[in-house]
Amino acid sequence: MNDGLVLLTGASGYVGGRLLKLLEDRGWSVRCLARRPEVLKSRVGPSTEVVAGDVLSRPGLDAALRGVRAAFYMVHSMGASGSFVEADRLAARNFGEAARAAGVERIIYLGGLGCEDEELSPHLRSRQEVGRVLKESSGVPVLEFRASIVIGSGSLSFEMIRSLVERLPVMITPKWVKVPAQPIAIDDLLDYLAAGLTLPVAGCRVYEIGGADQVSYADIMRVYARQRGLRLRMIPVPVLTPYLSSLWLGLVTPLYARIGRKLIESIVHPTVVRDDSALTVFAVKPVGVEEAVRRAFASEERHYAATRWSDALSSSGASPSWGGVQFGSRLVDSRTRRAPVPPAAAFAPVERIGGATGWYAWNSLWRLLGFLDLLVGGVGVRRGRTSPTTLRVGDTVDWWRVEALEPGRRLRLAAEMKLPGRAWLEFEVTGDARASTIRQTAIFDPAGLPGRIYWYTLYPIHRLVFGGMLEGLAKAALREPREGR
Repeated sequence: MNDGLVLLTGASGYVGGRLLKLLEDRGWSVRCLARRPEVLKSRVGPSTEVVAGDVLSRPGLDAALRGVRAAFYMVHSMGASGSFVEADRLAARNFGEAARAAGVERIIYLGGLGCEDEELSPHLRSRQEVGRVLKESSGVPVLEFRASIVIGSGSLSFEMIRSLVERLPVMITPKWVKVPAQPIAIDDLLDYLAAGLTLPVAGCRVYEIGGADQVSYADIMRVYARQRGLRLRMIPVPVLTPYLSSLWLGLVTPLYARIGRKLIESIVHPTVVRDDSALTVFAVKPVGVEEAVRRAFASEERHYAATRWSDALSSSGASPSWGGVQFGSRLVDSRTRRAPVPPAAAFAPVERIGGATGWYAWNSLWRLLGFLDLLVGGVGVRRGRTSPTTLRVGDTVDWWRVEALEPGRRLRLAAEMKLPGRAWLEFEVTGDARASTIRQTAIFDPAGLPGRIYWYTLYPIHRLVFGGMLEGLAKAALREPREGR
């Protein structure tokens, strides 16, 4: 167990949330500061404390920092609609003064790369000013890490790149896509931040950190397209202002215009490492952009494989359905049906699906789709099932293969048909002796624009087929023999 209590701000954000998990895994005692503790409490480990507080209000900070050895300052006001510069300044001053009063030994801050001698965007200037305010107001050692683009599944920049490449095989590109940057993989960034807890320090220090490659956004988009097997063509144009670019991003990416504009205003300036002393001070060996993108995909697969759609909703008390909603690059159609039977009876028809049993609705349509798949070189539905009543991981079910199975609870099938993307079909059953909920989720990971056209073209048929299948499963569950009947 590591010694000393660590305070983490920004734990509900992207980097802060990943850092929280890393600190917990490495045995640190963590206290999280949150404006809405009830939202964060479900995401932390049993030994992590969550306290209420706001960096814009001094009183709550004194209690939050009491007994803290080191504090991570991971707060930015990039999404604010008002003066984010003044808000960042006030928040940093409040935090620094409270840290001084509480006897905190060090503050670790994540800022942004950019040469202070050159013209910077308001966002980057504010990020660097926050570091200075923390030093001046706290009087304690401040370790400031300055980073450029963060590459990781779910990061702001990575999601923007994903949306552009996946949706636009041909895109008009402004000059800012060629500005040099030094992206860093999220894993390497977290290792730097965590190492800041044990680094011997006697004063304040700025460390510029980045990956092994200096590249542009255009280069990263090409790497993404290559690893996804997509074609990408970029047509440069001489004039496209940050404002117009941000409006365009708002149409084709998850970024709304205000965030997009602030991001682009930062991108137009080079963000590369000029002082590489971090490479000698820390044991971190940052990877290049190819490996960073590969890791992002691998991390996404691990997180997806562990996903339980109903678990993610358990705290809400409701069981909503999604129809064609996008999660990352995946499109999801998820729906539920209640059945007045115990989970074992509800899951039995799920385990018999496909083969001679059929798909509980529109079997003729399933056979037609299988025939069309055969015509284009796919496996069709001719493989059937190994056993009519039981399944094992790896078994074939018509044109699907069993990818995950939790007997009596969950079945996930991976499609092996010819598709412009990847597809899964998942069933999950929860409940008690009186009633069960059957959740059916279809997931599609489109391969670029053709995949999206495929999904939305067939979506009306998907609604018909999947809705009928779920209704048929519920009816079949009612016919299952049950103990005590």
